[in-house]
Amino acid sequence: MNIHEYQAKELLAKYGIGIPTGYPAMSIEEAVEGAKKLPGPLYVVKAQIHAGGRGKGKFKELGADAKGGVRLAKSIDDVKQDAEEMLGNTLVTVQTGEAGKQVNRLYVTDGVDIAKEYYLSLLVDRGSGRVAMVVSTEGGMDIEAVAHDTPEKITTITIDPAQGFMPHHGRAVAFALKLKGDLNKQAQKLAKQLYTAFMELDCAMLEINPLVETKPDSSGAANLLVLDTKMSFDSNALYRHKDVEAMRDETEEDPAEVEASQYDLAYIKLDGNIGCMVNGAGLAMATMDIIKLNGAFPANFLDVGGGATTEKVTAAFKIILKDPAVEGILVNIFGGIMKCDVIANGIVQAAKDVNLSVPLVVRLEGTNVQQGQDILNNSGLPIVSADDLGDAAKKIVAEVKQAA
Repeated sequence: MNIHEYQAKELLAKYGIGIPTGYPAMSIEEAVEGAKKLPGPLYVVKAQIHAGGRGKGKFKELGADAKGGVRLAKSIDDVKQDAEEMLGNTLVTVQTGEAGKQVNRLYVTDGVDIAKEYYLSLLVDRGSGRVAMVVSTEGGMDIEAVAHDTPEKITTITIDPAQGFMPHHGRAVAFALKLKGDLNKQAQKLAKQLYTAFMELDCAMLEINPLVETKPDSSGAANLLVLDTKMSFDSNALYRHKDVEAMRDETEEDPAEVEASQYDLAYIKLDGNIGCMVNGAGLAMATMDIIKLNGAFPANFLDVGGGATTEKVTAAFKIILKDPAVEGILVNIFGGIMKCDVIANGIVQAAKDVNLSVPLVVRLEGTNVQQGQDILNNSGLPIVSADDLGDAAKKIVAEVKQAA
């Protein structure tokens, strides 16, 4: 699960992490009121969508010369104008695709006098089974481009969760950022705070880009501030964090994926034309691969899990068919805990409910396979049976081509 920037900063602030003062806004009036609470004279108005590249993005409804989704405002009137142009309009960035995302929330923050920008993120390194801190002096840029063009400017520090964060990890972060004196100490402290937040909140990813060094104030002191952040969470751990779960913004998610989550289905929409319903993530990946091997493309990843009921299978089937791009469906079930007759009943019920109009190929194997095949064969529906996965993939691709 992802959350918005302002929500992430609210969480980080609870761990004592320095962030610029800011206020979320759902309307033009709220944006103006938020700006009035700030000292000024410089304000930052940020579109809140679940995508990166907002500053370089463009609004569909505005002219080509219009500003992007992150804007500097020098007065309250500028804040109002920016809010008017951003709220309700569609922001297209490198991460949203051509469709873009509608901006329904803004974040108005205090301006920061920046001396230097850095990059710092934490993520789960599945290869080592550790938490990885990725650090770079090249903040404010696409980290993918930095990794490709100048990989020597990226330092990765892994932390064994059994041992936890140690002082040497903090020193390594500060050294990688090339900070000295008080800023070096701030970086060490920040690294520990971020690690604590990452672990306690069950994060999957926590990215700070940019982490900024402010210009010295009148006393000569400079500070490290989190200027922008993205956070995503392990959905399986959300039951431990009801406050985080309450931050979910379903308008930022695909409606089909939201519906699937209500039935505890693992569903991700893809760009192909062959709908897939499978039990088990590994089998689902293999099914998508073999569809592509046969010259077509999967329209989704859908894992119904090991203990699905007839109602759950029916819901999964309906979700697949709501995608107008789906021209055929491949059901691939290996019945272990899952029983093939339960799957078969769900398929038949769903096909009747939605008045199935696209080709359907079903491969069943495992527990109660004969009962399942009998249910399908006696359903009166034009369901094509397959002997194995290879046969199933060939048949659904051929059926779709013939229907076209």
